[in-house]
Amino acid sequence: MTTLGIDGLAPLPPRIERLGELALDLWWSWNPDARELFRQLDYELWRSTAHNPVLMLRHLSSTRLAETARNPVFLDLYDRTIKRYDPARRGSDSWWSATMPALPGQSIAYFSAEFALHQSLPIYAGGLGVLAGDICKESSDLGLPLIGVGFMYPQGYFHQNVAATGRQEEVYERLRWTDAPITPAITPGGRPCVVSVPLGNRTVKVSVWRVRVGRTKLYLLDTSLEENAPWDRELSARLYGGDTETRIQQEIILGVGGVRALRAMGSDPIVWHLNEGHAAFVSFQRMREMLENGETFEAALAAVRRTTVFTTHTPVPAGHDTFPFQLVDSHLAGCWGSLGIHREAFLELGQHDTGDGPHFNMTALALRTAGQVNAVSKLHADVTRKMWATTRKDHADTAAPIRPLTNGIHISTWIAHRLALLFDQYLGVDWREQRDDALWDRVREIPDSELWQVRQSLRRYLFDFIRERARQRWTIENVNATAVLANGTLLDPNALTIGFARRFTGYKRPELIFSDPERLSRILNTPKRPVQLVFAGKAHPADEGGKHHLRRVYQRTLDPGFAGRVAFVNDYDLHVAHFLVQGCDVWLNNPRKPMEASGTSGMKAGLNGVPHLSIGDGWWAEGYTGDNGWLIDGGTHSTDETTDAADAAALYTLLEQQVVPTFYERDDNNLPRRWLLIARQAICTVARQFTTRRLVKEYVEQMYAPTFLEG
Repeated sequence: MTTLGIDGLAPLPPRIERLGELALDLWWSWNPDARELFRQLDYELWRSTAHNPVLMLRHLSSTRLAETARNPVFLDLYDRTIKRYDPARRGSDSWWSATMPALPGQSIAYFSAEFALHQSLPIYAGGLGVLAGDICKESSDLGLPLIGVGFMYPQGYFHQNVAATGRQEEVYERLRWTDAPITPAITPGGRPCVVSVPLGNRTVKVSVWRVRVGRTKLYLLDTSLEENAPWDRELSARLYGGDTETRIQQEIILGVGGVRALRAMGSDPIVWHLNEGHAAFVSFQRMREMLENGETFEAALAAVRRTTVFTTHTPVPAGHDTFPFQLVDSHLAGCWGSLGIHREAFLELGQHDTGDGPHFNMTALALRTAGQVNAVSKLHADVTRKMWATTRKDHADTAAPIRPLTNGIHISTWIAHRLALLFDQYLGVDWREQRDDALWDRVREIPDSELWQVRQSLRRYLFDFIRERARQRWTIENVNATAVLANGTLLDPNALTIGFARRFTGYKRPELIFSDPERLSRILNTPKRPVQLVFAGKAHPADEGGKHHLRRVYQRTLDPGFAGRVAFVNDYDLHVAHFLVQGCDVWLNNPRKPMEASGTSGMKAGLNGVPHLSIGDGWWAEGYTGDNGWLIDGGTHSTDETTDAADAAALYTLLEQQVVPTFYERDDNNLPRRWLLIARQAICTVARQFTTRRLVKEYVEQMYAPTFLEG
């Protein structure tokens, strides 16, 4: 077996030489033995590198590594980890091989503009990327031959600094590639993979990088090559950066360049899955290949439809990319060639009129070129059918039905380590592999005292993290005392803690809970029953409304009337998200219905025994059972203003009459028995219904299998 190494790293001791290979495969990030292996190498370094094994190995001394290679406890864990790692990489005995035994050597291409796999690879902005990352991990666990395709983004998404006024400042930091789990993609011919993409009247070179995610391959496209003009090198620099012209060029590179990269790497997928409309130019490139091989336009379109799956994620019109036809035409000029006779027919596939005249719409293009289409919750499917009714009507003969496949989360990624150990004890050590409905009935066997002890420890971990993060900002970034206060240093580790962490934008209503400051202050400051709020999240750089909401929430952290019980955690990312969804007591979500397509942060919280307090939108419209959390329902009203006021009043009433009293109701052993019943139900609801295991199997059975059969 060839052992992968980290470039520039001194040779590891032979006894533990595969640590470098493990560090470069993000399989370690969701497997507890592998995580513990790196934690034991050097715990302080593990913490200071934000759990980045590649960076850890660069900083560990040869003396420390030599000592570790002689430590029998470490070596026993190392051997156990490698024993699990090798079969996990091979995938010869998996759910996929048992389900699809007649499809050896085939692959599924999964295109997404972002992938959230680990904080050491910051090529994600939010929920779209988190879902894509979780699907990659679950596909590895189930043995699917999935190949992800996305962008490298050397500057990633921005780091967030919040000024003393509450103004968000975006800071872009170039990724140190040598410190990330990436390697060049090597073609079957043994050369680094570089492809050419026609763009306007020029050609842009695109290099390809590989990320190992267990069995799953992920290829990332990068235009930062010396052969390219300076402005073309910047095309892949940032996630969702730049203007409309930059965006369309990125999406052409993702679609056209992504298909070419797969061809260069020797892949010929039997299914092409487009995760949101950003990737819709995949269909254009595939049709272009067929037309060049002599197919008619109609035959090429039919073949692409037969093998394309499309997932749409948002009911918000602004979330669907639209471009002027002239802009699309000019940037595809180098792609038309002798196919120009089909130019009008192709542009028509993307036509959509939102009321201000026809534009080229990427979601419309994806809908018209996909044979299988899904929304991400039942309610979202209803909204999507209405939203795109006219677009689908004009291709009624081939329009695919829009299925509701509700999103889920990857359990092994999001479960708290302390809670997983409790599951090991009461559900059996193989609970990660079993996961049938009956298994979760055994959550009731966990003693209240033990579950409560774990929940309290997770809250303490959260506050240790918040305070240490505030300390670092004080000592390293030299922020003022006001910022340290706003970051949560006055929070009480024993108080009922409500978390709100997501992208800041208008329809998510981050300020709803502040609608009546005096009433909220009474809730937060009731003697012997304190409540506190922890906020986190970024506003899109171009979303001035979202930045305004963020600024106003931040300013609430400094309001003496709230007595230091409101905090804002800076620079929300995957690392911060893990602490929040595991350590809060309640997860708050109050979007303006029906604007939340699915929402998965509440699933992650629920899995960890953190009940959801939410509007009945997205997944919560399906997940709420009456005993696993709380439903905010202010009724139906004619205007946004009256709806907001009614929902805020309903939220306050729930807090006053149900949430807070239940949390603080204790028995003679100081245990909140009723609260723990709700927490258990939250765990069972998510573990049974809202996982990527269920979702990926549904993709295979409902979306991919029909494609295999037709193919």
